Amino acid sequence: MTSDAAPRFETDWLTLPDLVEVLGEPLGRVRRLLDEYYLVGSKRDGVLKVPSVFVVDGHPLPSLRGTVFVLHDAGFSDDEAIDWLLTSEDTIGIAPIEALLAGRKSEVRRVARTLA
Repeated sequence: MTSDAAPRFETDWLTLPDLVEVLGEPLGRVRRLLDEYYLVGSKRDGVLKVPSVFVVDGHPLPSLRGTVFVLHDAGFSDDEAIDWLLTSEDTIGIAPIEALLAGRKSEVRRVARTLA
């Protein structure tokens, strides 16, 4: 990453056991949430992890799933989708995940659609 790279949103990363605890769901249900893109994870340090900011009040962020589908439609892998969500986006003015947390899902998805 170069020194002029966009700033990244800082987040902790949750492993599958962490997600079981935070979500209060059995491992099978957590895996289903990942398979169905209610959550999206990435191998970090050889272990599948999910940004903790994707979980709000013990549940997956509601606007995440549709946004991940838009990013997949634009050709993004899971890793690329996570990186885009956590990196400041000039057209939004903040990291897309911050905009989603602020209830600006339409704006985030509109920008994501232009990335294809």
